Amino acid sequence: MAMRRQGDRRGNAEDRALYIISIAAELAGVHPQTLRIYERKGLLSPARTAGNTRRYSNRDIERLRMIQRLTQEHGVNLAGVKMIVDLENELDRLRRQLQRLDRELERARRRTEDELGRTQARGTEMVPVSTIRRLRLQVRPNERRGPIAVGPGS
Repeated sequence: MAMRRQGDRRGNAEDRALYIISIAAELAGVHPQTLRIYERKGLLSPARTAGNTRRYSNRDIERLRMIQRLTQEHGVNLAGVKMIVDLENELDRLRRQLQRLDRELERARRRTEDELGRTQARGTEMVPVSTIRRLRLQVRPNERRGPIAVGPGS
């Protein structure tokens, strides 16, 4: 059975679309029509089968329960719930981006450490550019400033 969903959320077991609308409504304690209304308002986007039947995941059920808490216990209207849902989606997106950036930073850190190790193994010393500039000005004070060639042959 082929499933379609906005975004790619099928990789996580929590996102596996398992429940038809009547079961999802029962699990969340709402009427099936309420689920259709929430979907129309953009509060929920269940997966669809090839036959266009809605399928709800455990994450969808949790979202339905959260919507119920917000509306019934806290008196938030659906427009407010929509704002909260949108903010949560943005927060999830930013968390994923932060995790990706953390992985990139760690890879860059490892590459830098590896390169530093290779440089030290060759017996080459690292000299800060600021030191080179300062020495250059002391040796040739009237020379025009420009890019400094640093490395073998400079």
